[in-house]
Amino acid sequence: MRGSLARNWVPVIAWAGVIFAFSAVPDLGTGLGGWDLVLRKIAHATEYAILGALLARATGRTGVAFAVGVLYAISDEFHQTFVAGRHGAPLDVAIDAVGVAVGIAVWQSVRTRRLA
Repeated sequence: MRGSLARNWVPVIAWAGVIFAFSAVPDLGTGLGGWDLVLRKIAHATEYAILGALLARATGRTGVAFAVGVLYAISDEFHQTFVAGRHGAPLDVAIDAVGVAVGIAVWQSVRTRRLA
């Protein structure tokens, strides 16, 4: 049981740490003008899609995975309010939630294909 627990949750915790680390960086601008905003929002969705897939794998329950992913997104945006040059944004939570949902859907699709 312990090996299974660690195998499922260590990747979730590690990825949450990666997200936390990126959120602690004061400025993640690319210097690409208008594209900068687009790229950062795509990055938000992508990092949370990975988190969603990892949570779905760890919990085996899509509703729980989605709720935990969105709660983490909220906490991440709150964390950013304490980082100079960053701010928390409800829109980013929404983008993150979409990412979590996409990640869960992809995980379910991959898992279904493996079982078939």
